[in-house]
Amino acid sequence: MDIHQILLKYWGYNQFRPLQEDIISSVLEGKDTLALLPTGGGKSICFQVPAMSKDGICIVISPLIALMKDQVENLVKRGIKAIAIYSGMTNREIDVALDNCVYGDFKFLYVSPERIETEIFRERLKKMNVNLFAIDESHCISQWGYDFRPSYLNIAHLRELKPDIPFLALTATATPEVVKDIQHQLKFKEENVLQKSFERKNIAYVVVQEEDKLNRLLKILNKIKGTSVVYVGTRKRTQEIAQFLHKNGVSADYYHAGLTNEQRNIKQSNWIENRTRVIVSTNAFGMGIDKPDVRSVVHLDLPASLEAYFQEAGRAGRDEQKAYAILLVEGADRLNLESQIISSFPELDTIKQVYQALANYFQIPIGAALNESYFFDIIDFSKQYNFSVSTVFHCLKFIEKEGYLFLSEAYYNPSRIKIEVNKAELYEFQVKNIKYDLFIKTILRSYTGLFENFVKINESELAKRMKSDREKIEKALDYLSHINIISYEKQSNLPQLTFLTPRLETKSLYISKQHYHDRKEVAIKKMEGVIYYAFSTHKCRSQILLEYFGQKESYRCGVCDVCLERNKLDLSDMEFSLVSDQIKELLNDSPLAITQLVNGVKNVKEDKTIKVIQWLMENNKLITNSKNLLEWRK
Repeated sequence: MDIHQILLKYWGYNQFRPLQEDIISSVLEGKDTLALLPTGGGKSICFQVPAMSKDGICIVISPLIALMKDQVENLVKRGIKAIAIYSGMTNREIDVALDNCVYGDFKFLYVSPERIETEIFRERLKKMNVNLFAIDESHCISQWGYDFRPSYLNIAHLRELKPDIPFLALTATATPEVVKDIQHQLKFKEENVLQKSFERKNIAYVVVQEEDKLNRLLKILNKIKGTSVVYVGTRKRTQEIAQFLHKNGVSADYYHAGLTNEQRNIKQSNWIENRTRVIVSTNAFGMGIDKPDVRSVVHLDLPASLEAYFQEAGRAGRDEQKAYAILLVEGADRLNLESQIISSFPELDTIKQVYQALANYFQIPIGAALNESYFFDIIDFSKQYNFSVSTVFHCLKFIEKEGYLFLSEAYYNPSRIKIEVNKAELYEFQVKNIKYDLFIKTILRSYTGLFENFVKINESELAKRMKSDREKIEKALDYLSHINIISYEKQSNLPQLTFLTPRLETKSLYISKQHYHDRKEVAIKKMEGVIYYAFSTHKCRSQILLEYFGQKESYRCGVCDVCLERNKLDLSDMEFSLVSDQIKELLNDSPLAITQLVNGVKNVKEDKTIKVIQWLMENNKLITNSKNLLEWRK
């Protein structure tokens, strides 16, 4: 089927968005391809359409469990067979899922990067008819990226098993250094980058210096109508700020990863369907949500990196209509961010202590637990071993970056069952155990596919149908599982901790001092980028972002807070640059008085030179020294 017919049949679109068709054509020509599309640019279409146009299955590698599950559900709703494998599934569940991919007619297998190196996956992959490898969030492969995952380094090993299958790497944010590194780490046969400009002409980037952030937020939301996302740094603040807005007449709700799946779905749905106007969230909100009419995204805390900020701010104005990305800052924010960076690099001894405590907490002997997953209650663990939650989190992230384990995001995993006997054996069991007959019949009437796959169930719903209570239903399911009639996995809202290597003696836990030092340097460099963006007052906000992502030939946006101030000068960009460049050169050798500076600027009228000098002084690029002479601020 033609790719345009596929797009129309399954997604209901008459045409592709800019660059999508170029990316799809590159993939169909068998070329390794790196696609850079900004948030909301339609990355998933770029691998889903070509995969549907060819025989076989597409393997999609993604680090985000919630996003994987969401995309699988969306594909299934469109009548496309898709399945996901991620940390937290039992070996039996993985076994069944992989069998379906080998022998069934599934078109998409979503898999977390931690799973692709396991023996069970590699053996089944050999038998699969793969038509494409799609690597989502591909910036995770680079140590220079903002979210490095060592498990991503294993992806290139897939070429050993399927050497002729092309790789499509996708990301929304990558610096030139990361773009080069992605292609190198994935062993591209030749460099091939298809990139849409990072420029968002309809978004006005605004930074506001403000100590009373809550009242300023209220003013912003009263002035800019329409839906909004407000990002904050902690779960507690999401609730506090949502309550503040609600009390002041703004329809608002809060969202974070600690909510149950049902709570998150309700809050998300209310916001998408405009029943809630403002969602106040941690960075857990927004992935995979394509709401086009968001008019403002407001950050009350400094982000950890410009990559993260660009992704979050980019959720505004996807309908190409006017939108605002606003960052509220005060002096203390700089110190808070610096403190966060320091705390994210615990002492090496502390990291080892946390690893040892994990082994004790889960009672794991040395040499055990390879690829085993455990539900992890970080608050209970921290209390039990007298660590702060923050220290534990940062230690785990560091152990994760060394490749020893993987901590998933918190997500809701519903209860699942699979019938492990054939129909004749099940019938025989029902005849011999009459008290379970009605229960089994109710299960069979309520759910389909139980003999082939693990199926999500709801114990409370079963209890209603049986006119019983949930506790009795769970007890009956436990019994049937114990005697191997079914496999039964109970629901959980906790994150999963997966050991990627056998448990080591603490003294054998090797953490490279060089890696530690290098990662700290990268984190500091990213922090400096954020601080420059937040506290700079002389350069167009859009230009700062575009240059960070490698677009050197960019122009003033004309609508950010800096540009609006510049516009008041009534000078063209060429005139402003001509004056400011000369001023910078004149002050290279020594400080000068204002009159000397004005006289030193050539080929520009004096009144225009004075305007530029005043603007540079007001924006702290020109400062006065103790002798009342002007210096260029470095």
